[in-house]
Amino acid sequence: MSKNHIRPEFTRDLLHPRYWLLWLGIGVLYLLVLLPYPWINRIGRGLGRFAMRFMKRRKKISKSNIQLCFPDMTEEEHTAWMLKNFEATGLAVFETGMAWFWPDWRIEKWCTIKGINNLDVGKTEQRGVLVIGIHFLTLELGARIIGIHRPGVGVYRPHDNKLMDWLQTWGRLRSNKYMLDRRDIKGMIRSLKKGELIWYAPDHDYGPRNSVFAPFFAVEKAATTIGTTILVRAADPLLVPFIPMRNEDNSGYSLIVQPPLEGFPKKDEVAAAAFMNKAIEQQILIAPEQYMWLHRRFKTRPEGEPSLYQ
Repeated sequence: MSKNHIRPEFTRDLLHPRYWLLWLGIGVLYLLVLLPYPWINRIGRGLGRFAMRFMKRRKKISKSNIQLCFPDMTEEEHTAWMLKNFEATGLAVFETGMAWFWPDWRIEKWCTIKGINNLDVGKTEQRGVLVIGIHFLTLELGARIIGIHRPGVGVYRPHDNKLMDWLQTWGRLRSNKYMLDRRDIKGMIRSLKKGELIWYAPDHDYGPRNSVFAPFFAVEKAATTIGTTILVRAADPLLVPFIPMRNEDNSGYSLIVQPPLEGFPKKDEVAAAAFMNKAIEQQILIAPEQYMWLHRRFKTRPEGEPSLYQ
């Protein structure tokens, strides 16, 4: 295995007193996700509504993002959507614990999958698969569901806190082969050329470096990574979007794996970014309140243009 492949290593340093409070929080989360799922659902939504009272900055960002992307919605609709988004955010805390701590049988009890065979097309065509994992608040659980049925390779940003870094890597490796740092482009290319499935999220604003500006919903100039283009040019993988969706009737989760995308314009970076943004928009519209609107998606602006966040 390549030295770039990330596997968790538990060390005695993680038992240092500076981590004790975090260990306590992890223990509480572990105990809470042992509860019946309907209880988890109610507690999570309540936590989200409670947190909205104090997370004023995130509340403002969330509402700004929704207004920027959907300017034709009314003020009442923006506010109602934001409330649902915070409820989903509260639930995401527990869904992360479910993804890391639940046994496979319990995951499968509350989750159904549609289109899982779309991930097998790569084997037929002898190509790697870039699984387009959009930043839904259910992303941790979605990655676990995918991994149970089709283990692959996770791409992530190492956490600054050593204990959290160990925990999230350990949790994600419960159902996947290994992890790669999102900056390890060469590692991703090697894995794709070997026919692996790689979970990859191109829908956040990663700054001006290696990005171009392309439309995203009603925002004409959204910084969009060219990483997808780099990977497609180098490894020629299939692009397969998926969405882990929380059912509206609170009956669990539906993971939808879409057919491979066709017509990716790999010769033109701006056209490719616009192509990916359009594909991502289509997935978001399936369950828009569950998308991660609390992130400053439009923080990077073209030179000379003002911030969209006032």
